[in-house]
Amino acid sequence: MRCLPGSLLAVLWNALVCVLFAFTPANTRAAGAKAGVSVGPQYGTTHVYVAAGEVERFAASFLATFGGHSSKSAVLTVTPTPSSTTWQALQTPVGSVSLFGFTTPIPYPFGAERTGYLVTDMDQALRAARASGADVLVAPFPDLVGRDAIIQWPGGINMQLYWHRVAPSYGPLQTIPENRIYLSPDRVAAFVHSFVRFSRGKVISDNPSAPGIEIGQAGTRYRRIRIASAFGKLNVCVTDGHLAYPYGRETTGYEVANLSDTLAKAEAAGVSVLIEPYAADDRRAAMVQFPGGYIAEIHAPQ
Repeated sequence: MRCLPGSLLAVLWNALVCVLFAFTPANTRAAGAKAGVSVGPQYGTTHVYVAAGEVERFAASFLATFGGHSSKSAVLTVTPTPSSTTWQALQTPVGSVSLFGFTTPIPYPFGAERTGYLVTDMDQALRAARASGADVLVAPFPDLVGRDAIIQWPGGINMQLYWHRVAPSYGPLQTIPENRIYLSPDRVAAFVHSFVRFSRGKVISDNPSAPGIEIGQAGTRYRRIRIASAFGKLNVCVTDGHLAYPYGRETTGYEVANLSDTLAKAEAAGVSVLIEPYAADDRRAAMVQFPGGYIAEIHAPQ
């Protein structure tokens, strides 16, 4: 993000630091070194872009559904070229969101990145990403509190990497959300190899016969790969692309303790249930759409 000049910079800096950040405990850097450039899953954010007029409705419905709190909204330039957006962080026990409400056209390729991952060192992270087969779509640029870049993995998966001068210190999440990725059989091997190498993670499961109901194809089977790393969880759906709406539109899956209770809260807050709850393997799941158009999967253990 590129900051605004003058006294507004000081106001925004102080507000963001007070609301969002504290100094990291002394052992954090040592722990991060063992995990490569990752810091922890609580520092991963889903990037949500909604129309400026829908920002408040989305934020209220998201927090009503999952709990948590929001930072104060700030007007910023978050791209290396001129633009303007409102921005706020929504932090919940099941995952965080960076919420953008642009009031100008959105410069390419912003808006297509699904997540932001905090890294311990931006230059080291980009070297590791390139060595692992990623493209750097947006070279590093300064923001209000650090530096940002956007990378692309094989299969066209865009992610943001970010680094802060004042390291944040958040408590652990109650549950770790899933980055939900849809890939073709042609590119899945390259993606998994690249991301696992970069993240120093591991494949938790590779099920070639997962229940097709998970992707809207009841009575069929598909390949599902689950990956875990210090960045968080990935759920990779390998498909032929013959997907009914809204499958493939969701970027994140949120794990909750009780699916029925969470959906009741969501609907009371104006959230639409697109796919009614179903049972598959180790979970019950549903698909919802929040005000502003953001689509998410929500699941609970069976």
